[in-house]
Amino acid sequence: MMTEFAYHASHEQFKPSVLLKYIQMAERAGFTAGSSSDHFKPWSDRQGESGFSWAWLGAAMQATSLPCSVVCAPGPRYHPTIVAQAVATLAEMFPNRFSVALGSGEAINERITGDRWPSKPERNARLKESVDIIRALFAGETVNHSGLFTVQQAKLYTRPDYSPPIFGAAITVETAEWVGSWADGLLTTSRPPEELQKVVEAFHRGGGKGKPMHLKVQLSYAQTREQARQGAYEQWRTNIFKSSVLAELSTPEELEAAAQFVKPEDMDGQVRISADLEQHIQWLRDDMELGFNRLILHNVNLQQEEFIKAFGDRVLPALSGDRVPSFV
Repeated sequence: MMTEFAYHASHEQFKPSVLLKYIQMAERAGFTAGSSSDHFKPWSDRQGESGFSWAWLGAAMQATSLPCSVVCAPGPRYHPTIVAQAVATLAEMFPNRFSVALGSGEAINERITGDRWPSKPERNARLKESVDIIRALFAGETVNHSGLFTVQQAKLYTRPDYSPPIFGAAITVETAEWVGSWADGLLTTSRPPEELQKVVEAFHRGGGKGKPMHLKVQLSYAQTREQARQGAYEQWRTNIFKSSVLAELSTPEELEAAAQFVKPEDMDGQVRISADLEQHIQWLRDDMELGFNRLILHNVNLQQEEFIKAFGDRVLPALSGDRVPSFV
């Protein structure tokens, strides 16, 4: 199995029209997949954007030939029936090119409806209930359901000829093991190899062995290490906290307050910061050795064109012949 390298479109940082240009540029540079964030608010006012990802995905997939993915959280903002309809529509228009990763959500996006923000165990229960509803709709069933969600006489009249894959988004070892029992694949985020290996092992232990795994790699590349670090600090310092913290804060202002004591050097352990393309190649090879078959590259600073060109010229060609180990 060959590894796919996805360009991540960060709607929190760029206008949708700009991201459309970037993903087309990424395809020409040699990226083989696309990825989209899905926010209602940015992580900070410095980022300052938050386009509607589902509208953008239709445009991006029409403008490129790339397979694409998005991560979202079923809940008050997106009832699972609406998630199912959105996924089914994109999958019907672009067969075998679209997948969705579902997670338990973050308050910054989901509390806009005014609903109570549940505890993590309740959010997990809500997520699994959503998956069951969505899969029933994909199967053509008429769904009636009463639980954390209410569904009455729901049926998808437009469906693709296959059931689109549903990945589970997991940060912690505990969540990774749990999603291994029900998800079609894993989506997680980059961290040191020894920590990432524990997440992979947990996913396998929970039932995920042999299923595809996607890794969102948060990196910062620039002409110098200092520029790369400063760019990461300016754009991404509100994002370096544990998932238990990020999930609870409701506004960019709260995240800015949490990040007020973060220093540029604190970014080093949270984002892969380097001006050395060989270093980025080695980091990505380490990821591939763990069995990830899609690496979603998110350059967290604002210099996207420079990143796309450099990785297209040097990094992707160096890795294009490498394969995912067969043991996964």
